[in-house]
Amino acid sequence: MKEKVITVILTILLISACRTDETIAYMEEEDTGATNTKSEVVGMYVLNEGNMGSNKCTLDYLDLSGETVHYLRNIYAERNPSEVKELGDVGNDIQIYGSQLWMVINCSNKVEVCRAKDAVKIGKVNVPNCRYVTFDGGYAYVSSYVGPVSAGSNSPRGMVYKIDTLTLQKVDSCVVGYQPEEMVATGGKLYIANSGGYNYPNYDSSISQVDLRTMQEEAQIEVALNLHHLKLDRYGQLWVSSRGNYEEISPNLYCLRITESGQPIVTHQMDIQVSDFCLVGDSLYYYGVGWNQVKQENTRNYGIINVRTHQIVNNTLSTAQELEKIRMPYGIIVHPKHRDFYVMDAKNYVSSGELLHFKADGTFDYKVRTGDIPAHAVFLWEM
Repeated sequence: MKEKVITVILTILLISACRTDETIAYMEEEDTGATNTKSEVVGMYVLNEGNMGSNKCTLDYLDLSGETVHYLRNIYAERNPSEVKELGDVGNDIQIYGSQLWMVINCSNKVEVCRAKDAVKIGKVNVPNCRYVTFDGGYAYVSSYVGPVSAGSNSPRGMVYKIDTLTLQKVDSCVVGYQPEEMVATGGKLYIANSGGYNYPNYDSSISQVDLRTMQEEAQIEVALNLHHLKLDRYGQLWVSSRGNYEEISPNLYCLRITESGQPIVTHQMDIQVSDFCLVGDSLYYYGVGWNQVKQENTRNYGIINVRTHQIVNNTLSTAQELEKIRMPYGIIVHPKHRDFYVMDAKNYVSSGELLHFKADGTFDYKVRTGDIPAHAVFLWEM
């Protein structure tokens, strides 16, 4: 009997020793030391994508409710201890709708739904190769590549799934273009930017127009190769970014006007390199990353566009050296009231990134360490 007990103990110790190479990430809190300018915005969630295949998508939180600004890293695991794998593989979008926080986890084929006030899980919706989420009339709409990441040029057309936000049940779906990305719901229509990213070099170049009542695609509007981000401004105009073909066709930005029939038409091609952008009032804040064939290196640019006049009003966001030191800008969000803004730096994609805060006049304020590949953020308002 003693020999059996000793054997069991030795086995447990051996297993414990073998687990020392695992990395367990605990929640960390950091006081940035920055003075907080209080408003109805009490915080900001930051979704870190995590490198594809690493299963390292994490959720951070910037606390804007106190006298000073605090940053909390990896809060999802602490708020949801029973979730063994935490968030999963590749966080692709994060949005708040009412009292719910929605997170699209791309390669884990799911949408996580939590309480917005504290990120405690409510449930999840299984959606294959999901990309982005938007909302209208009590429903969530999630874009999906449908096919697996390895599908390549044999991939099927994409889909949009309609989800009841109360029951978290899928209630309808619609076939759209290839590899659909970001969406806008307005005027009873859903507009979807199609990329065709799996079909190199034959990218998609269309925006799908879907009737929200029937969930049927009504039209595909040709815009440019490899569309990505799509947003609606205060004047009812659609702004869409194109990633080009990563070779001779550069990234670009387009403005579309929605006609009385609901079909958008291109009115302006901005001829600037835009990777992502954020709309606040009359201002479109953007950054762009492209490949310089001559120098064989990435180029970066920043600026602000007046969406009413369609003119570039500033060809930078800040003259601070900290902006120029950003290695790989990967996300941007602007405070809707104070106009201070945040730029996310993915660094080398496989280690911790950074969140940099700039005041409304472009003055650098502070930066904090994030999870791997910080890319998506959403403000939390008082509830």
